Order: sequence, then structure tokens, then C-alpha cells
Amino acid sequence: MVLSRRLYTLLLYVLTPLFIARLALRGMKAPAYFGHWPERFGFGGRLSRSKTVVWLHAVSVGEVLAARPLVERLRTRLPHNDWLITVTTPTGRERAEAVFGAFATVRYLPYDLPGAVRRFLDRIEPALAVVMETELWPNLFTELRRRNVPLVLANVRMSEKSATGYRKFAALTRDILSNVTWAAVQTEHDRRRMVELGLSAERIAVTGSVKLDAQIFPESITAGRHLRELLGVNRPIWIAASTRPHEEAIVLDAHRDVLRQLPDAGLLLVPRHPERFEEVAQLIAQRGFVSHRRSSASAPSRDWQVYLGDTMGELTTLYAASDVAFVGGSIEPLGGQNILEPAALGLPVLSGPHTFNFAQVADELEKAGGLVRVADAAELAASVVRLLRSAPDRHEQGCCARNYVTANQGATDRVVEGILALSSR
Repeated sequence: MVLSRRLYTLLLYVLTPLFIARLALRGMKAPAYFGHWPERFGFGGRLSRSKTVVWLHAVSVGEVLAARPLVERLRTRLPHNDWLITVTTPTGRERAEAVFGAFATVRYLPYDLPGAVRRFLDRIEPALAVVMETELWPNLFTELRRRNVPLVLANVRMSEKSATGYRKFAALTRDILSNVTWAAVQTEHDRRRMVELGLSAERIAVTGSVKLDAQIFPESITAGRHLRELLGVNRPIWIAASTRPHEEAIVLDAHRDVLRQLPDAGLLLVPRHPERFEEVAQLIAQRGFVSHRRSSASAPSRDWQVYLGDTMGELTTLYAASDVAFVGGSIEPLGGQNILEPAALGLPVLSGPHTFNFAQVADELEKAGGLVRVADAAELAASVVRLLRSAPDRHEQGCCARNYVTANQGATDRVVEGILALSSR
């Protein structure tokens, strides 16, 4: 074991009690964090030995949804394999069970402790490992290589901020990447940074983002139309989705300005993390808005102003009930969330200035006319009012957004072909 990985593993052992305490603290707000703890240490039943096992790891909800078309197309080409899907968060597990549970086993990825990793791999014996986006685990990746299991990184994005962090641990990063068999990266910028960090150029292909291929299912559109009828077909409605701490206050300030100019406007507010639903509900009440919660069994009153999306797995439905979409994680310097889903629905998209998690896609969508960036509550309110007042502006920007998504699809097929080429070796 190289020195950098020894030090990493020692630190991991020291910090494990803190990880457990953090799980327990999160469980106080979201009880699902208390479930399936043995899996986090590599325990769990063995998978069938009668079939070849393909294992895919998707951290949370976003990665699970991005993986859906990839898994569906791989299953068509590899129909006789067993599937294991691992996740890191309870929300990711819930979504993975809903999406893949009919044919796949769903578990938590274990902590990157050598013993936990060995127990996990002994039980699943994968023939192929596919890790979505940029999850780099030194001990897990090393053990996969020791067992001669091909390792694919799919839909990789490596922002300059992330690359700077990995450069601080250059030896460890090179050691991790030496175990990667093939990486499908989203952009040329991602490819360059991965090479700089130590992944051989011949093991990388620029395939684009599989999130551009994500399907918008008809049932979500239908549910969105039904919701819109409930909320008010003739009311102007905008959504602030995947918001993070401090952003809800900015969004609510913007909505106050919107209401001064469009008194019947409605806001759908959807925090990214479910453990913050109560906190955001209290903030809405403190600001004095007439509000309604999605989780409520009752219908909203006619004079509702803010509709809190406090359920999981319904973001597409909420987008489909809206006229304009603001995507959060972007006013605060957090890198932004997925701007492609509202774009695929043909909504005009707004974001804050901080979109480094999707830098090239955000820049291209902005150049294509589908995205407008705003810096603060005043700019957000101004853009929302402009778009809600002008159906032609709304239609033009929404069409530009949808056209960008359509023109750049095909990444999933390229990733599938790369994976199949490995599995046939």
C-alpha cells in the first residue's frame, strides 16, 4: 500500500466514529438515516452466484435519475445479468428502489475501510463496476483492481474547484486514478483536468452528459398538468428548485417583489434536502406568506402565495406545473444543480452566477438563449416578472432551452458502447 493511501486509511479509521455520530444526528431530522447501518460496513446478503453481476454506484437522487437511461440500455444489451445499485443517501436509496427495485438489489455503498470494502465485494462479486460522476474511493478502487474487476467512471465532471482540491493530494489522486479502466467524461475541460490529475489519456473518452438523455416520463407531465389545474391555470407560476441554505430567503425576497407587480403570482419552492423541509416551512411562515405544503392532504386555498414542495421524487411534476424555473445551489457558491431537466421541459431557466458544477453546459445553454443568470433577489425578481408578463419571451427562451438539450443528446449510447467494449474483452 502506498504511503498516501496508508495515511488516508489511518485517518479514515480515526474519523469513523464521527461519521457514525453524523449519521445519528442526521437521523434525528430524517429517521431514514438510521436504517441499514450494517451495509455501510460491508455487511449484507450475498447476490446470486448463478448470474454475472453488474454493479452501478449513484450517490443520490440526481445520479440515480441520470443513471436510469444508461441502466435501461445496458440491460437491453446484457439481459442475463444481475444488477446491484448502491447509493450514499436515504433519498437516493428511496429513489433507486422506486426506479430499479423491480430488477435490481439496492444497497448503501460501504465506507472506504479496507475490511468493509472486502466484505462488500466478497458478497457481490461484480464482473463490472460503474461509478456515476466523480466518486473517487482509494481502497475500493484498489481492491477492484486487485480482483481484476473493470472499473468505469461514467458521466464524469471535474470542475476547476474540485481539481484544485485533488491536486492538494496529488500522490493519492494518481494512485486512485491508476485503478480506473475507462472514464467517460462530459467535456473536453473535464478530460484535460483528469489527465492533469493522473488518468492516462487513452483511458478517457469525451461523451457528453447523460443527463441530456434523461427521459421526461409522460406520467410526470400529466401529474404536472393536474397540479396546475389545482394551483390555478390562469395564474402566473414560477418555481425555485433545489434551493440550499440562505437561498430560500433570497427567493422569498424576490417573490415579495414579484407579488408587488403580479399580485396573483405563485411560487413553488422546493428545497434540495428533505431534512430542511420544516426549517423552510417556518421561514415561509415567518415571512407572512399564505402557504401550502405539497405533503398536505388538503387542496391549497385560492389565495396561496408559496407552495412548498416537501415531498421526494416529484420535482419533474412540479417543474411541469410551472412557467419559469430558477435552479438553486447557484446564488450561494455551491456550483449549481441540474439545469437540464427544466430545459428539457421547455421552461425558461434562471440560475445564480455559481454554476461551476456544470460550467460548460451552463455556458452553452446561456449562449443558446435558454439560460439567464441572476446575482441577487432584485435581479431574480426582475427576470421572473419579465418572463411571466411576456408569453413570447417565455416561449422563445423555453424553446432555446429545449433545442439545446435535443441537439446535444446521445451521450448515453456512447457510454454504453464503451462499457460493452470492456465487457467483451
